[in-house]
Amino acid sequence: MGNKSIVLVDDHSLFRDGLKTLINNFGHYEVVAEASNGVEFLELLDYITPDIVLLDISMPVMDGLTAISLALEKHPHLKIIVLSMYGEEEYYYKMSNAGARGFLLKDSTIDEVQTALDTVYQGKHYFSQELLMNIVSTRQLSGNDSFSIELSEREQEVLILISHGMSNNDIADALFISKRTVEKHRANLLEKTGCNNTATLVIWAIRNKIVKL
Repeated sequence: MGNKSIVLVDDHSLFRDGLKTLINNFGHYEVVAEASNGVEFLELLDYITPDIVLLDISMPVMDGLTAISLALEKHPHLKIIVLSMYGEEEYYYKMSNAGARGFLLKDSTIDEVQTALDTVYQGKHYFSQELLMNIVSTRQLSGNDSFSIELSEREQEVLILISHGMSNNDIADALFISKRTVEKHRANLLEKTGCNNTATLVIWAIRNKIVKL
């Protein structure tokens, strides 16, 4: 079985070179193409469909948010991990809404980069622990107050597994329930908490001490 293909999208060539070296040294991933902005990235997708894309938020010509939206129009199942600097938490929800599968800070450790790649490749979501802590400590999450919300035991179990990045199929297998039942629990959680996507739901769970970092 060949290496999993990675595309790097970042406007800083030195950063790309360093990350490329790290990823290629993992042994089972290979950086097959690079782009310095969103337009170049979209042009690449006319020729290749990588297993995973690592994409910077802030780029010239076309920003990361626009690039993600347009890329997923072309390839709806493309797995994209967003790279961000400390202080860019405001993009977290927008990127999640656009369809990003993972979030990494640019100063993440080598181990965390590999964990993020492995997790997202398996069809799960990956949330940088440091980024989550930054958001939880600095931002007030829009959503319903926890004291007015009653979650069933099953809903709490599903929420914890969602927060661990597990897909609906994985949650169904872990809890011995159907995927349709998981989807119903997820929809109920979003409605009860007032959250509009997985990213905000994870933050809500952390802020309300249902999940610990």
